[in-house]
Amino acid sequence: QVQLVESGGGLVQPGGSLRLSCVASGRISNINDMSWYRQAPGKERDFVALITGSGDTNYADSVKGRFTISRDDAKNTVYLQMDGLKSEDTAFYYCNLHIMTSTEGFLELWGLGTLVTVSS
Repeated sequence: QVQLVESGGGLVQPGGSLRLSCVASGRISNINDMSWYRQAPGKERDFVALITGSGDTNYADSVKGRFTISRDDAKNTVYLQMDGLKSEDTAFYYCNLHIMTSTEGFLELWGLGTLVTVSS
């Protein structure tokens, strides 16, 4: 069984920084796309950033130049470095991983979410 554990959320002032992590554990053969999404209260879940297995990245326009997605395949981990945070970045942040397992084939998994609150 493969599990995802997110960490790094919290309360930060406008202009501050946070680094989110999402670690996958279990019978993993390899991980292809790794993404971050976010969902603010009362709103739909929105795409934030993507990093492919080859390292290509893509970002939502709202976070370009402020957020950086990266991955460490040796640790089965994806990161989201968030700088220049704004109040509108307040949301639950979820990782989404496309994982090839050794026992269950291909899985698309979501983390449980970590809350980021940007407020003075």
